[in-house]
Amino acid sequence: MSHYFQHRRIVVTGGAGFLGHFVLEGLRRRGCPNILVPTIEEYDLVKAADIERMYETMRPDVVIHLAAVVGGIGANRKHPGEFFYKNLMMGVQLIEQGRLRGIEKFVAIGTVCAYPKFTPVPFKEDDLWIGYPEETNAPYGLAKKMLLVQSQAYRQEYGFNSIFLLPVNLYGPRDNFDPASSHVIPALIKKCVDAIDSGADSIECWGTGSASREFIYAADAAEGILLATEHYNKPEAVNIGSGFEITIRDLAEKIAKLTGFTGQIRWNPNQPDGQPRRGLDTSRAKREFGFVAKTNFDDGLKATIEWYRQTTKGGREK
Repeated sequence: MSHYFQHRRIVVTGGAGFLGHFVLEGLRRRGCPNILVPTIEEYDLVKAADIERMYETMRPDVVIHLAAVVGGIGANRKHPGEFFYKNLMMGVQLIEQGRLRGIEKFVAIGTVCAYPKFTPVPFKEDDLWIGYPEETNAPYGLAKKMLLVQSQAYRQEYGFNSIFLLPVNLYGPRDNFDPASSHVIPALIKKCVDAIDSGADSIECWGTGSASREFIYAADAAEGILLATEHYNKPEAVNIGSGFEITIRDLAEKIAKLTGFTGQIRWNPNQPDGQPRRGLDTSRAKREFGFVAKTNFDDGLKATIEWYRQTTKGGREK
């Protein structure tokens, strides 16, 4: 096992969140003794003063920037200004203060929403600039994409080692199941499980079901991020994905089957589908730092469904 993480102080912004949980687990498995997580109660990373205080207190060698203001299509449509401003300000100021303080490495986590709306499938990292992102999440996607521009500019002018990773849609245990802000997999799981519990004979899904998505199990994404943190030191963006694409209609039917929901799935075409297709070319991650996602999709869904059921049963999920 590598000793890279055993001799460095690692700050993980967003470490208390969904993906952060799995990144922290991965760091512990690697024997990292100095894992530091700036919580939102103590540090508002949108504010420059709090970022400066975080750096002064935690003195990181490496920053893995997971923190983000995120949500599904509905949340992005409702809060485009907030999603743009907060995500941009967090990332830009964290990178600038990291440069000023001479940290060893900054790992910026982008989003698949940064890709143009009509990117040829599979998405290649070199296609990031061939068009405008899908409108419903463009402000969020563009705010995140600016961290790639900043990372490359800072490497060129200052020799600052900042890398930029593009995870596809995440899913897994501990995901966000709040209907107001959740993504499609937890939203569908909640709809199906709740319909079974209440005896409902149908659920409603947004759009036509024709759009496609790629998903990666959160533990796999965390592994890709940590491999890149240790081994990747180049300016080019890198996709973190599973290489598996599925339509939303097929996804809904699969989740219904896995949860045991036998009622009707009703599609509401008055609501948006979002980006028509999403599927990543993951060859650069494999070539540069040996990352390949390992979790079977059905197995990952079963684990996520089971976590939601157990959490609901325990009275912790409302």
